[in-house]
Amino acid sequence: MKYIKAFRDANLAKMIADKIAAEVNDNQPYRLMEFCGGHTHAIHRYGIPDLLPKNIDLIHGPGCPVCVLPIARIDQAIALAELPNVILCSYGDMLRVPGTQQKSLLKAKAKGADVRMVYSINDALAIAQKNLSKEIIFFAIGFETTTPPTAVALLKAKELCLNNFSVFCNHVLTPVAMECLLQDENAEASVQLDGFIGPAHVSIIIGSDAYKKVAERYQKPVVISGFEPLDLLQSILMLVQLINEKSYGVENQYTRAVKPQGNIKSQALMAETLELRSTFEWRGLGFMPNSALQIKSAYRDFDAEYRFPLQMSQGQEHKACECGAILRGVKKPQACKLFAKACTPENPLGACMVSSEGACAAYYAYGRIK
Repeated sequence: MKYIKAFRDANLAKMIADKIAAEVNDNQPYRLMEFCGGHTHAIHRYGIPDLLPKNIDLIHGPGCPVCVLPIARIDQAIALAELPNVILCSYGDMLRVPGTQQKSLLKAKAKGADVRMVYSINDALAIAQKNLSKEIIFFAIGFETTTPPTAVALLKAKELCLNNFSVFCNHVLTPVAMECLLQDENAEASVQLDGFIGPAHVSIIIGSDAYKKVAERYQKPVVISGFEPLDLLQSILMLVQLINEKSYGVENQYTRAVKPQGNIKSQALMAETLELRSTFEWRGLGFMPNSALQIKSAYRDFDAEYRFPLQMSQGQEHKACECGAILRGVKKPQACKLFAKACTPENPLGACMVSSEGACAAYYAYGRIK
């Protein structure tokens, strides 16, 4: 607790906020995207926007793994859960995310599907070992942070010859999404960005060097940030200074956890079991080449997409939901007609209100409703 308090010191926060105010140029906009949904929640939990000059605009990005999964993939997960003799295992947030016509895994469970919430993929492996007459499917989602455990589970399943276990793989890649946002900067329905607050947990796995290509190609600064209020304020100060200097590249504020090369062992596990998909759909960003991972052919026996018939789904969003635009940073949650009215955490109509990393959930939880 003492260690945590050191990063929440109010006097230090005021000092950094004053330094930011002294550094900003009054007539210049500073449009900074916090890619990670965890950062969005921390920013609003600690009231950081209220400490900053008005010309610093913090824009939430698509860094919520539950939110970016398209409706079509949710529909497919529900279809898998409804197959006979199947136990589908998933993280808790995914159970409530609406698919087409507001159907969800939780509603499928209420109608008789065997859907179970797990805390890790190891729980799903244990369920498979205890239920050898059932088909156990793990609904794998997430960025590079949650990918290594999936890789380990595939290795373990092969080692144990656990033939009733498979993975519905939906792991996606962060730098590709950042590049997509910058490619579309001049498009009509796009957001203008001056820099990124880079994700923390993802960067522990892939390292700060993974963003160099994006930063250099599009000449935008990226600062990897921790989650505590002083981390975020320091990262914002670093970005302001880089923008003022017309400098770009990658800087690492979160040095206590992130290394330039990342976690080599985790990367090796991922490379052993997973490979790039040629294309994958993201909610709000559409289909992007090389933006997601699939299970390698050597582990095909544990690939739910190979083992079970999956029909293509178009996926129909709620007509009034602005989740896609919010994930691109084009709109704030308050711009959605449903926000805090028909759509609430108790009755979510879009993924951004469901997830513990969703922007709408953050705005709702920390009072930025008006």
